[in-house]
Amino acid sequence: MSKLTIKKRHVIRRSQITRILDRLAEEIGPSAELFRSDRIERVETDAPVEIYLVDKKPFLIATDTWVFPTLRGLIEHPIPERQVVVDTGAVRFIANGADAMRPGITSISPDIRAGHPVQVVEERHGKPLAVGIALLDATDMERQERGKSVRSVHNVGDDIWNLEI
Repeated sequence: MSKLTIKKRHVIRRSQITRILDRLAEEIGPSAELFRSDRIERVETDAPVEIYLVDKKPFLIATDTWVFPTLRGLIEHPIPERQVVVDTGAVRFIANGADAMRPGITSISPDIRAGHPVQVVEERHGKPLAVGIALLDATDMERQERGKSVRSVHNVGDDIWNLEI
């Protein structure tokens, strides 16, 4: 597995912090306040997503269209929004970077929208295993019987998880 290379790191302005937190609030609602800080840094890497450090911890990832907490952010500040719960049989596959398949999903929160980020959590302890992109809306995912439901973007043990600042 290739190591993530940090190219630049800089503190962003208050106006940029406000924009990032507004975009985060669009995704997760009022839970975005958990990630509010006076010091947020942007880390430029060779990853396909932007990484933001909140108080020197990699807590947020972003693309051009969305901002969402990283797994470290979700572990330190658990949120109830955007959850896809998987059974214990799927845990090892999801933790290793596999996409979430419909047969392994036991619960789907109603706020999931296709093309937006979700957290994949395990059913026993509710711990996040991965951040992925929902391939279907919640209602369509509920009706689906087989196939992929969530495409994995960030999982336990990947380069973003192992990022050391």
